[in-house]
Amino acid sequence: MQNRRSFLATIGTIAAGAVVSNPLKAAVLAQGKLKMVLVGTGIRGNSFWGKRLVDEYGDILEFVALVDSNPGRVKYAAEYIGVGEKCKTYTNFDDMISEQTPDLIMVTTPDATHHQYIVKSLENGVDVLTEKPLTTDEDKCQQILDAERKYKRKVIVGFNYRWSPYNTKIKELLMEGAIGKLVSVDFTWMLNTSHGASYFRRWHGQREWSGTLLIHKSTHHFDLLNWWIDSDPDEVYATGDLEFYGNRPEKSGVNCRNCDEKGTCPFFYDITKSRTEYNLYVKHEQHDGYIRDSCLFRHEINIYDKMNVNVKYANNVHLNYMLTTYSPWEGWRVAFNGTEGRIEAFLDVPYLEQVHVSQEDMHKAEMDQRGNQQLQQKPIILHKLWGEQEIINVGYSRGGHGGGDKRLHDHLFRTPNAEDEYQHLAGTRDGAMSILVGTAARKSIEAGQPIKVGTLTTLIPRAKRLV
Repeated sequence: MQNRRSFLATIGTIAAGAVVSNPLKAAVLAQGKLKMVLVGTGIRGNSFWGKRLVDEYGDILEFVALVDSNPGRVKYAAEYIGVGEKCKTYTNFDDMISEQTPDLIMVTTPDATHHQYIVKSLENGVDVLTEKPLTTDEDKCQQILDAERKYKRKVIVGFNYRWSPYNTKIKELLMEGAIGKLVSVDFTWMLNTSHGASYFRRWHGQREWSGTLLIHKSTHHFDLLNWWIDSDPDEVYATGDLEFYGNRPEKSGVNCRNCDEKGTCPFFYDITKSRTEYNLYVKHEQHDGYIRDSCLFRHEINIYDKMNVNVKYANNVHLNYMLTTYSPWEGWRVAFNGTEGRIEAFLDVPYLEQVHVSQEDMHKAEMDQRGNQQLQQKPIILHKLWGEQEIINVGYSRGGHGGGDKRLHDHLFRTPNAEDEYQHLAGTRDGAMSILVGTAARKSIEAGQPIKVGTLTTLIPRAKRLV
């Protein structure tokens, strides 16, 4: 009977594509609950990787420690998540790892610090589950790759978009060769002036923390594309600029709460109306100075708000990708061109379907983990050359990232040994390849020339993904 720690290595093997047979349930029942540590107690860690795990999987796992550099926030997190009195709180990772012997460490700190905690965890013989993105640049990425190889532990990246039934159906059609050999892809993602703006009022608006949205946000999209296309990115050329948000000298506010223009600014955000964000962030600003409702037009913003990326894959598929951060509506469209036809898919495009949630509430609905959203039928359109158009309807619920969140968690913690026909679970190479597209795009914008992905780390792009 294997112990919990060796089982976590097994999960990592699944992420790399191997087949194993020992279920988590048996390992946990034999050895007790899986001991977890959460590093980073912001809203994402507390909700998706904290409270949801306690509520849904409390019978097989427990948090033995929470870590955050902000002492007020980590104490609030313990109460919010409901970890119990046995769970200790720390403001220093090294203190935690010297006292605890966890089976798994969950990293949800700001993106630019992921590598620090991933590498330290691996050094101490603990497997890691990290929030996307894996990290923010090629040097940090290489540190993670080297540490995983050296210490023979595993890193899993929490990509949840892969797991939604809608995105899975697209993968299924491509795997079946529904449009023949894939030739090119066009993918456009629109963020509205509520969700899109939110990135620019937080730490994400500074590239030293987020790596720009080409890393923080687009890593979701690039991972989906790499997975759909089933190949590694080879060469990237990109353009981008900051022209909507960012420095406007005439704006006087440090943050929304004390801004002279809060009565007239269409972007005014009243953080006091969100009980969770007020208790989590505003009440603990004095510890680290982090302001959650910063002005969208402050001079510190140095990321792009419009981005276009062209990628040539190692299998010669060509991709055109665009991200807009100030669209009147939020949604996405993708089209796949093949030698035998075309697939078109889209979600929340107002003129193509009825959208029954306000633009302001759309992201909140997507993040809703209650799982009681009404199931809708969403179309995927399959066009055959010289043939009839077919509309394939797929069941879809908006909450939990289109149903992906629950499926990801269930596979990780309930049925890690279940067949993963569509290769949903993402390992280190997947995480690396997604951020390397964004890294190459950022470098291309700065240099004005294409960037070869294979020059960034020791990973060599393959015509077919290595799983």
